[in-house]
Amino acid sequence: MKARLAAVLCCAAFALPAHAFLSDTEARKQVGDLRAELTQSVEALRQRVDSLGKNQLDFANQLEALRGDVARLTGQIEVLTNSLEAAHKRQQDFYVDLDNRLRKLETPPAPAEGAAAPAAAQADPQAEMRDYEAALGLFRAGKFKEAQAAFEGFVAAHPQATLLPNATYWLGSSLYQQKQFGKAAETFGRVAATWPADAKAPDALLAQANALVEAKDEKAAIKVLETLVEKYPTSPAVETARARLKALAPKKKR
Repeated sequence: MKARLAAVLCCAAFALPAHAFLSDTEARKQVGDLRAELTQSVEALRQRVDSLGKNQLDFANQLEALRGDVARLTGQIEVLTNSLEAAHKRQQDFYVDLDNRLRKLETPPAPAEGAAAPAAAQADPQAEMRDYEAALGLFRAGKFKEAQAAFEGFVAAHPQATLLPNATYWLGSSLYQQKQFGKAAETFGRVAATWPADAKAPDALLAQANALVEAKDEKAAIKVLETLVEKYPTSPAVETARARLKALAPKKKR
């Protein structure tokens, strides 16, 4: 009996460490598995962070490139705007200078002392010149609405003035600058129709054609340009008229 009890105790003593050893192995395996899984998760997270960081860097580079493009295009727009404004001012100065030259040629000489003034010459030449210069000064300053009113006032107050063709021309220009292209075309046409022999007539026809183009009436513009070429073949405006005709009606022979 004692021998059997000793054998049982001995078996139990050996069985307990074996059971404990197996549990520790399983625990270690589970810990190892968890560590491997954690390592994989950390690696995946690191790759995602790296990818996000790279995407952020790419986005920042693209944004910087876009900003550079915007700055470059803005600079080009400013240059073009300044060029257009300068060209417009040169054209305006040219016409004002031309107008001044024409006025000097058109101003009638003062009557000789003791000579009888013509019956129709009741107007005050100084008042005409003062009103005309005031209206032209407004146009030169870019105050086109005020210039329009001033030239309309001049036309109404001085119906017999020698500067009436010029005033009517600049009235049309004031309307054109305000984008009132229909009224501008009508006013320019009145210059050529009323004073066909005046030096302003060819320029008025060219300006009328430009206004008609802006008013989307190219057919009428072509007819006006053809009239200009036919009636004023030696005018400085003819070359421009021919170029405009070539652009508007390229298939027609000139």
